[in-house]
Amino acid sequence: MKKISIVIPCFNEEDNVVPISQAVEQELTTHLPQYDYEIIFIDNDSQDNTRTLIRGLCAENEKIKAIFNAKNFGQFNSPYYGLCQATGDCGILLCADFQDPVEMIPKLVAEWENGYKIVSAIKTSSRENPVMRFLRTCYYKVIKKMSDVEQIEHFTGFGLYDQSFIEVLRQIDDSKPFLRGIVAEMGFQRKDIPYEQAKRRAGKTHNNFYTLYDAAMLSITSYTKIGLRLATFIGFAIALFSGIVGLAYLILKLTNWDKYPMGTAPQLIGMFFLGSIQLLFIGIMGEYILNINSRIMKRPLVVEAERINFGDQKPIPVGEERFVAKQEASQQMNDEE
Repeated sequence: MKKISIVIPCFNEEDNVVPISQAVEQELTTHLPQYDYEIIFIDNDSQDNTRTLIRGLCAENEKIKAIFNAKNFGQFNSPYYGLCQATGDCGILLCADFQDPVEMIPKLVAEWENGYKIVSAIKTSSRENPVMRFLRTCYYKVIKKMSDVEQIEHFTGFGLYDQSFIEVLRQIDDSKPFLRGIVAEMGFQRKDIPYEQAKRRAGKTHNNFYTLYDAAMLSITSYTKIGLRLATFIGFAIALFSGIVGLAYLILKLTNWDKYPMGTAPQLIGMFFLGSIQLLFIGIMGEYILNINSRIMKRPLVVEAERINFGDQKPIPVGEERFVAKQEASQQMNDEE
């Protein structure tokens, strides 16, 4: 019997964890009874009643499992790590707030059974704020134009991943993994299917300007060179323009020295303009450096505080941890020989 793993990241979702668990269970038992399943909640250090409710769900059903992070490790690391802990023949990643419709699960599985290793759910429409929808669309268009790697528009990570691709995710040594970009770059035998994103069932979204900006900068600095190239090209263009203007001022001053006062206004305007351009591109380069710095520190994706209903199963190593585990296993085999 094939097994489906449903991975549900959550943070302060006390109003949603029980209903989403019930909805997923009903969908699986009603429409996919021929499959075994597990539901993995990975909680990113919730500060409300979320963990208590998840413990209750795990006590009622041993197929519901939980990973409690020791602290909040961000909106990208936690879902990625949770997916890497899935033991099913495929893993389905969906949000706890019902914006990813559970009714899509049978459709995802059907495409998987047709031979696709990745089934990406694409938002063709959304009930979110129209302004946010417009800004997201603009962002996807821009990043698609700038990136050397194919980018998937309106893909949030919601979808199905075959165990063979999950194994690829486990081997990636990246302390700041961007799943959407990894799927676009390394995903194979992928099928895109449309859906309409619903509103949150309950609670308040945890996305704000900072989290959206963080996601945008992570994708830009991971998959584009545009920031650094713009700094070079614009810097060269401004230097050329400044040289021409300076030469023109010099000629005018020499030919009309008694009639052409240069004044301080052009100097101040030019100084502030060039200063602002420099600060802008120093900030852009800083984003790239920050991205590099976060990756070379080789920190773990998350640190587990507790896991429930996993039995004797130890955490599956990811990235650098996986490499170290292989090295230890190899050394142990050599010692035995």
